[in-house]
Amino acid sequence: MSQDTPRPKRGLKRPIEVVRAELLKDADTKRIAKSVGMELEAYVELVLEYAQDKDKEPMIAVVSDEELHAKGFKTPTNEDVAKLLTKAAKGELGVNEEFEKSEFSAARAPKGPSLTGESGSTAGLKTDPSLLDQVKKNGAKS
Repeated sequence: MSQDTPRPKRGLKRPIEVVRAELLKDADTKRIAKSVGMELEAYVELVLEYAQDKDKEPMIAVVSDEELHAKGFKTPTNEDVAKLLTKAAKGELGVNEEFEKSEFSAARAPKGPSLTGESGSTAGLKTDPSLLDQVKKNGAKS
């Protein structure tokens, strides 16, 4: 099959109108739309766009720091990124408060190490000191 030949779309198995109505009524969908700063209807349409074509890749815009600064965005410094990576490597990053309230994972048993650094099965998982040193060294370079 050549790359020019489109593949059949893999998508919804139920009518889109039914799925749309369910999403518009769903409390979690409403909460997510609000948390990402979108109107509920626009968020649902975006979800449906990806649900109808499971092979569709999200669009990513790569812009320079200067362009972001000109638009009023603050970009992290190398030191900020190094600190974040160090915290992640040490397991010191917590989970967003809104996520905690959602009880998203309450129905399932954990399948891996805790992302909050709290007790849990972390047998065999250790922080690699050489990785931490490398992050610190690279963070010092500006």
